[in-house]
Amino acid sequence: MSQVIVVTSGKGGVGKTTTSAAISTGLAIYGYKTVVIDFDVGLRNLDLVMGCERRVVYDIVNVISGEANLKQALIKDKKHENLFILPASQTRDKDALTDEGIENIINQLKQDFDFIICDSPAGIEKGAMCAMFHADQAVVVTNPEISSVRDSDRILGILSSKTKRAIDNNKPIKEHLLVTRYSPARATTGDMLNVSDICEILSIPLLGVIPESQSILKASNLGVPVTNDYQSDAGLAYNDAIKRLLGKKVPMKFIKDNTKKGILDLIFKRSKSRA
Repeated sequence: MSQVIVVTSGKGGVGKTTTSAAISTGLAIYGYKTVVIDFDVGLRNLDLVMGCERRVVYDIVNVISGEANLKQALIKDKKHENLFILPASQTRDKDALTDEGIENIINQLKQDFDFIICDSPAGIEKGAMCAMFHADQAVVVTNPEISSVRDSDRILGILSSKTKRAIDNNKPIKEHLLVTRYSPARATTGDMLNVSDICEILSIPLLGVIPESQSILKASNLGVPVTNDYQSDAGLAYNDAIKRLLGKKVPMKFIKDNTKKGILDLIFKRSKSRA
């Protein structure tokens, strides 16, 4: 049975599009036919991260308005035969997204795809509400800072009250927490929230922790999802998160501070213990 997964957050710039690209690519690598939809009408970026910006002819608004059919708008990934992208419009307004139009697209995609990944814009405006309305699962992306976590808590409230599953009194959306741009060393010193604090505040299962990494910026600039980079910490972390999304048990990495202490740190620690 096809699964609709929304990648969402309350705050912008936390890594939703990077996550959408990584998860959809990873699912395709594992053999699942996957489509990823960009709901950020007017500010599309998914096509850049996926490396298909020059191949966009039609977009989601063209399909909704009847200017193109769904097959014309879908872009097949060049590296993974199971992966397709439905881009957003860069020139239209978010009001061009209609509930009926989105429902028709989702129903058509369910006939052909195992996973439908919805890349949501930040916040609670029209595009975000459309992205999460038909979700079966939600990946809530947050940075380890209090404003991001608070906004994610607001999103959880909307997922539980204003989605199709909630309105129809069906089984609740399965929620997952993904913490991005995490530095165990900075969390240890109190410069950012630690993972356990975030999990306690949001109270949803932890899907993964993505460490701060230059490889994410590099991957975005090259138009190659970081899931393809098995040599980087971020690539490994995303691949582990995808395995957990598929129900596999994988140990959680990148949550402990494994940095080696310098000689001055050790001396200072000993002097404190003798005091």
